[in-house]
Amino acid sequence: MEKYALGLDLGTNSCRSLIVDLNDGKELASCVFPYPSGDNGVLVDQKDPNVARQNPQDYLETIVVSVKEAIKQAKDKYSDFETENIIGIGVDTTGSSPMPVNKDGAPLGILPEFKDNLDAMVWLWKDHSSHKEAVQITELAQKKRPEYLAKIGGTYSSEWFWSKILHCKNVAPEVFKAAYSFVEFCDYIPAVLAGDTRPDSIFRSVCAAGHKAMYNENWGGLPDKEFLLSLTPDLVELRDRLYKKAVPADRLAGHLSHEWAEKLGLKSGIAVAVGAFDAHMGAVGAGIKEGTLVKIIGTSTCDVLVWPNHKELADIPGVCGIVDGSVIPGYFGIEAGQSAVGDIFLWFVHQLAPDKYGKTVDEKFKNLEIAASKQKPGEHGLLALDWNNGNRTILVDVRLSGLLLGQTLHTQAHEIYRALIEATAFGALTIINRIEEYGVPVRDVVNCGGLAARNPFLLQIYADITGRPMKVSMSDQTCALGAAIFGAVAAGKEISGFSCVEEAQEAVTEIKEVYEPNQENNKIYQELYRLYSQMHDAFGTTVWSGTMFNVMKDLLALREKQRKGN
Repeated sequence: MEKYALGLDLGTNSCRSLIVDLNDGKELASCVFPYPSGDNGVLVDQKDPNVARQNPQDYLETIVVSVKEAIKQAKDKYSDFETENIIGIGVDTTGSSPMPVNKDGAPLGILPEFKDNLDAMVWLWKDHSSHKEAVQITELAQKKRPEYLAKIGGTYSSEWFWSKILHCKNVAPEVFKAAYSFVEFCDYIPAVLAGDTRPDSIFRSVCAAGHKAMYNENWGGLPDKEFLLSLTPDLVELRDRLYKKAVPADRLAGHLSHEWAEKLGLKSGIAVAVGAFDAHMGAVGAGIKEGTLVKIIGTSTCDVLVWPNHKELADIPGVCGIVDGSVIPGYFGIEAGQSAVGDIFLWFVHQLAPDKYGKTVDEKFKNLEIAASKQKPGEHGLLALDWNNGNRTILVDVRLSGLLLGQTLHTQAHEIYRALIEATAFGALTIINRIEEYGVPVRDVVNCGGLAARNPFLLQIYADITGRPMKVSMSDQTCALGAAIFGAVAAGKEISGFSCVEEAQEAVTEIKEVYEPNQENNKIYQELYRLYSQMHDAFGTTVWSGTMFNVMKDLLALREKQRKGN
């Protein structure tokens, strides 16, 4: 009998449904449906650029549309496709994206009294409005609970759970008071599908809890009440209404309810797996294993590695968390990433690229790439810092900004475009170096996400700069594929045939192509990376001291050297 799994990937701008054949990993059908609210699904505040929220009603509506359309496509393409053969559903979402809910688990943002209140909506991962609260939490933990910070890279982020809740309490006390609890986006969707959203009974993801909420079984779960009391007494009461236990995504969150089975056109009783963050499930869908870093490249990037939990692992400063079971059970999940990658390129094309490169965004990207690809490394004489949306790793500082050095009156747009790509690759190498410095080798990199699927120029630069092969996942939809894998595993071996995540990965994941590093280019990029590192430390750290006098001169010297070579 054919066996299929359904992966739901609820991202920043849209919901994607993917139906996967569990026998060979064939992706039968998929549908992407954008969130209808806000600006590309994001609710913003013109007075505060740090605000990024979402309407929880969008999730419920787009799941229905995308699943039904994917089923229709599968039936149209394959005469033998039957929905009865879908045996599991997995869910990935953005994070940390918590939402205030009432005692029944209804998001406050869908209730009439809060429908126009931004603070009652989902606090999307990219919301940085709580940067002051993040500093407060970091400073308190440094004094009272340094162990809390040790497992999350040393700094608590404004992108994460507690800083957002504390900010909600500070700026919207009426919302905080009305909230019985706060639920992560990735925990809410499986609960909805299983028909029970009560905060006291739903399963909580260890991926979300460990990486974003300072959850760790070594200190009894969430941060203790004494610590929370030092932030504000209101968090002490809230702690009892959150959760005591968090679990990996291979666990069963419940079974598809009759109500949602009718909405989606599926049979009731299908296994629904515990949710997790998109990047972590994307890493599983890309075939992550020990020694392989999976890089999900989109508007931002998330870098994910695994390390066996029976092996010693040091705390790694600057990463976004080390959590047992957050990616694959039996392994520590290590998360890092960059706050902006694709967003930097989009910003440049929308705001600065002249019309001589094309009239549309697609034309500009194509022609910028053609012109930039004709240059050697260093030939443009430019160097950029990739902090246009702050720095996620390894500095964990949202108050940093982008920088471009080396411009002259002859600098052209395609040269800047190449320098921005190189800057994101230098940022990626900085992450790799930090992780290897603490004993975790990175032998190769598997790339996935929109940019990896359609940008060979970028991947070759990444290979040349990091000095490592850049592999590309066969699936263009690794997050949804990873979610489908967890849905299958949660259904149980008797139903799916898989007893663990690794077995399912072996059956359904594959590498499409590999970009090998050009060693000659790598040597030049090592010179540029030395200058990037100097700028990185000078502008991003408090411990750096020295002079920047050499940077412009060295860039000019390298530029002349490369141009003479042409």
